[in-house]
Amino acid sequence: MTLPILDISSLRANPDSDAARKIAVQLRDICHNAGFCYLVGHGMAAGQLTTQMQAFFKLSRAQREALNIASSKHFRGYTVLGDELTGGEQDWRDQMDFGDENPAPKLGPDDPSWLNLRGPNQWPGGLPNLRTAVTEYMDGMYELGTLLTSALALGLGLRADYFTEYFAPKGDARLKLIRYRRPVTGGSGQGVGWHHDTGFLTFIKQDEIGGLQVDIDGKIIDATPISKAGEDALVMNMGEMLQVATGGYLRATPHRVKSPPPGVERQSIAYFFNPKLEAKFEPIPLPPELAREAVGAQNINPNDPVFNVVGENILKTRLRAHPDVAAKFYS
Repeated sequence: MTLPILDISSLRANPDSDAARKIAVQLRDICHNAGFCYLVGHGMAAGQLTTQMQAFFKLSRAQREALNIASSKHFRGYTVLGDELTGGEQDWRDQMDFGDENPAPKLGPDDPSWLNLRGPNQWPGGLPNLRTAVTEYMDGMYELGTLLTSALALGLGLRADYFTEYFAPKGDARLKLIRYRRPVTGGSGQGVGWHHDTGFLTFIKQDEIGGLQVDIDGKIIDATPISKAGEDALVMNMGEMLQVATGGYLRATPHRVKSPPPGVERQSIAYFFNPKLEAKFEPIPLPPELAREAVGAQNINPNDPVFNVVGENILKTRLRAHPDVAAKFYS
């Protein structure tokens, strides 16, 4: 089995065309049945960001660790190899986390702590072009996410602008530059363990090294990197907020990344297209034929609840993944 492939070139060319409406139905069906797909015809070039990512991981360990995520209550910065946890086990990857650039919020005693997910990024002084590359890529991906969200709304029998209010004036997106590798001694096959994404839509730009696996109805499928017409496919999947919004008609699909062999590195760029942190999702009015196939908003594991406020749902996994940040800033 392989992941389905969705070509969105016609959607990008004319979102109001008959071809675009067919893509909207394809998108809905893919999201319902698999929850993951290859996205081609997306038009997103990642060459500049890929170059800057490679340069970042070539910085000295001291330069990278000067940006340690443990010093940021906003979960922005560098995660040392093996410091992140999924399912209570170490993930053998190091990474750099970014979000939309904002000043640190000044919270009152009654403000929810998840508002601290907004804030400033940490930037390496030796790579002045990294900030430009990250910002331009995030801006382009936000436009792509907005386009696909409108198409998905149409596929679900809603107005094209149905989800707009959840993003107004702008959503709270995140970006990860990730390097999967095993240490010289020790480590394990867990690049990142089995998990669901907590937001809305995720887009993954892979290199040529495989390792991403998806669990679709108990079948483990390799999301092997592919290209079409000279363009690398993005991998797209859904987060738990769409699961909440549709009562489980759309579900966040479990996935993981296996560690590459010793001596081999795998790099990827993960972009998380998320609504604003304050957005609260109530069940949307699905057509009866779709609503009959909605199996419930919660995850099967009762110890992994899904919250319907975006900020609260994202913070739950940030705290589990980074206990050092949790202990320092979220007592």
